[in-house]
Amino acid sequence: MRRFSWFNATALSLGFAFLYIPMIILVVYSFNASKLVTVWAGFSTQWYGELIRNEEFLNAAWVTIKVAVMSSTIATVLGTMAAYVLVRAGRFSGRTLFSGMIYAPLVMPEVITGLSLLLLFIGIGLDRGVLTIVLAHTTFSMCYVSVVVSSRLVSFDQSLEEAALDLGCSAFDAFRLVTLPIIAPAVISGWLLAFTLSLDDLVIASFTTGPSATTLPIKIFSAVRLGVSPEINALSTIMIAIVTVGVITASLITKQAAVRQARDERMAERPA
Repeated sequence: MRRFSWFNATALSLGFAFLYIPMIILVVYSFNASKLVTVWAGFSTQWYGELIRNEEFLNAAWVTIKVAVMSSTIATVLGTMAAYVLVRAGRFSGRTLFSGMIYAPLVMPEVITGLSLLLLFIGIGLDRGVLTIVLAHTTFSMCYVSVVVSSRLVSFDQSLEEAALDLGCSAFDAFRLVTLPIIAPAVISGWLLAFTLSLDDLVIASFTTGPSATTLPIKIFSAVRLGVSPEINALSTIMIAIVTVGVITASLITKQAAVRQARDERMAERPA
């Protein structure tokens, strides 16, 4: 086993500092009483109140959450179906083309994806708004869900599904009662990944949005071009807090599930 040297400790510390010191500075200056984000004038929470009263940011946040929930849900359903076909269907005519179309958004530049979707929506006469953003985010996030679910299906023990079929279950019931609960962690992970990608997207949303649907990344980018305001610091702090709580909650749930599984396995191994 290799020793943890001073060089490794220094490199690790510098890496964490590079990642997290800017976030810490942002959080600290969100409580700054001054309008100037680089001049500290005392502790104050006034910018959080200003943020709550800012209708533009609130509307953009609502649009972003609505788009993320809808697009991630649709992408999870379609991505899971695509993964099931790719793993279970074996060789079939057009498999290479099908898999290529599924995984193409992984390597396609976002600018190309956004521009092609824009031309598509213009060509079919679809007005740009929430619907077009949802369709665009579903298109590029579905492949990520498919990759995550496929990796779980590859290692899935098909004998469990076959046993359910032998006991009288239909193919759909076997999938619903046996396969889906086992691959549920991968499906949930795919949904969370698609949700995060939708929340964070700026480029594709810039091509497919309309005047009535401004997402939060677009709103923040537009505001930052005119200068960073303390309200943006407050908004970013709230987002960091939400992500932190979500990560901690997910870690605790995962740890409890692992402990419960280990306890069940020990009880199953005990002699009767």
